[in-house]
Amino acid sequence: MVGAWWAWLLALALYGAFRFWYDNWRGPLTKAEIDHFMAKADETKMGEYSDPAVIRAFLEADDGREFIMSNLVGVHLGAVPHPVTGVPTQGLLLLQEYGKRFIKVLLRHGGHPMLAMRKAGGYVDSWNTPPDPGWHVVGAMRYRSRRDMMELATDPTLRDVHPLKTAGTAVTFSFPTQVIVGFAMRPRAWVALLLALLAALAHLISVIALLNP
Repeated sequence: MVGAWWAWLLALALYGAFRFWYDNWRGPLTKAEIDHFMAKADETKMGEYSDPAVIRAFLEADDGREFIMSNLVGVHLGAVPHPVTGVPTQGLLLLQEYGKRFIKVLLRHGGHPMLAMRKAGGYVDSWNTPPDPGWHVVGAMRYRSRRDMMELATDPTLRDVHPLKTAGTAVTFSFPTQVIVGFAMRPRAWVALLLALLAALAHLISVIALLNP
């Protein structure tokens, strides 16, 4: 029966590889790293869309933990010039084109989309806030760390496609958050359960095969 346990060893190895990719093992940012990333941000002109002082404060408060970037987006509903071809293109299509490239880089840095929601109505509860500027989408992106956020933001492979985002977006703002209470199953749990289920099935099949040669 010893041979039937190979599936559990494989599942453990796969889960270890997943956690190696998914978790931040490098700790919080150092001052040297922060200075490096802020210089890179200046080179890539992040200041056109973000306040450098706000970014630096966020980096200096790094605790090494994952965080969720919450995004509110208003899309250009009509056609706007494509930033590369100049062809009139729906704003949503430009954002989809940008998103395909962005998600690949996000995954490479241990991040992933957590939630995407379509607006279903106007403000139901609000006070002391500006009028709704025209939100269409609310999204949440998981980042492995603040280091990964800056590596992604300054990634040269995204520099050429960022105009797609700015062209397709009418209005937006984003801010980082951390989960206080959450009832949705997170990847650390469901990946473990999925691998355990597959290992159990493989184990059962192996046992049946051994008992019925």
